[in-house]
Amino acid sequence: MQYLSRYQARVDLVRRTLQELSDLDGKAARQVAVRVVHVLDHLPETIR
Repeated sequence: MQYLSRYQARVDLVRRTLQELSDLDGKAARQVAVRVVHVLDHLPETIR
């Protein structure tokens, strides 16, 4: 079993969701997922 960081697990969750709900291919969905997780990571706690 390969180690999967919490960050990578979140990116994969967003990527899968994007692919299910859009016509994005795997590469594009991953690029968007990385951006989404980055934004979520940098939101102030009061906004989350």
